Amino acid sequence: MYTILICDDEKDIRNALRIYLTAERYRVLEAENGEEALALLETEPVHLVLMDIMMPLLDGMTATERLREQYNIPVILLTAKSEDTDKILGLTVGADDYVTKPFNPMELLARVRAQLRRYTMLGGLPKHDDVLRAGGIELDDRAKTVALDGEPVTLTPTEYEILKLLLQNPNRVYSSAEIYRAVWGADPLGSDGTIAVHIRHLREKLEINPSEPRYLKVVWGQGYKLEVQP
Repeated sequence: MYTILICDDEKDIRNALRIYLTAERYRVLEAENGEEALALLETEPVHLVLMDIMMPLLDGMTATERLREQYNIPVILLTAKSEDTDKILGLTVGADDYVTKPFNPMELLARVRAQLRRYTMLGGLPKHDDVLRAGGIELDDRAKTVALDGEPVTLTPTEYEILKLLLQNPNRVYSSAEIYRAVWGADPLGSDGTIAVHIRHLREKLEINPSEPRYLKVVWGQGYKLEVQP
């Protein structure tokens, strides 16, 4: 049974989320702010966090940033429609996805299932070789590890799946929509900004100079590719 932590200062929202999630047989934990959420993570096994942005004591952005220092579990932000800037900032500090309030229960559950699939590495992309390499990048899909020039690199589940997709087909250009469909398994509407943030994170972790990348290249107007020199 998967355990999902709901972190939101509005009791009505927590109650609604708990109803939807328990109906799908998820175990649910609740926190009213980021401090409570981080404390629960230290004592409870949690597989996914639904994190509100605006909360007292410790907001969702700061809580997500601190969470990422120790955990690679998926984080889905709960945002308001007017918080477009916050959505991008949330992805920048380590969130994997977001759901807009008022949320559609079916969309929420679909995104939860998609993130859990990636986290547990089940039902993902077709596997080719267990070890994928490009230049100094090595991804061991059996061990679920990534290394750069022999040094381990820590990726979130979403970053891992994007890198895996690009490594499986080096030098192929993928549009943002194609990446979103392959990794999220969902409608790619409005996906450009989301993919751009995750690619930037990957560059920061895998490139010596992220502004002049060796591997993760943008093909303007078309998408992204992982370039391998002959």
